[in-house]
Amino acid sequence: MAGKDKKPDSRSRVIATNRLARRDYDILDELECGIVLRGSEVKSLREARVRLGEAFARVVRDELWLISLHIPPYAHGVGFGAHDPDRQRKLLAHRHEVERWGSLAEQQRLTMVALSMYFKEGRVKVQLGLARGRKHYDKRQVLARRDADLEARRAIVAASKGRAR
Repeated sequence: MAGKDKKPDSRSRVIATNRLARRDYDILDELECGIVLRGSEVKSLREARVRLGEAFARVVRDELWLISLHIPPYAHGVGFGAHDPDRQRKLLAHRHEVERWGSLAEQQRLTMVALSMYFKEGRVKVQLGLARGRKHYDKRQVLARRDADLEARRAIVAASKGRAR
């Protein structure tokens, strides 16, 4: 069976990303966490039904909790199997990481923002970012710098295509 192509792992895929987080915040550090979910929540996530845009984490009594994550109820799970779509969900991380992030967030007034959510080896993971908020003028500078870099890359590609002919 050496000639068969390997299929990509279908158990590893991105569910949702928070694209605005990298624009609105300076990401200082990142952390991968597990998340405690109910069965109907996992089924909704397999259908990629989640709103991650406003989700953030907070340390409460030495535990990490994800707040403002909206997972709509599973379409076929009504009644007994249904879940509360806006409940707070516990994140799973090592104790020393939770303590370190909690103290950094409190001392330096940082935010723990959800960057992405994905399946990894069949389990749901959340990528958190320890972030400092940007001011409005900082956001404009970042967008201007990104546009300038894009123009420079386009010019380099155009110049290299012109030389190849």
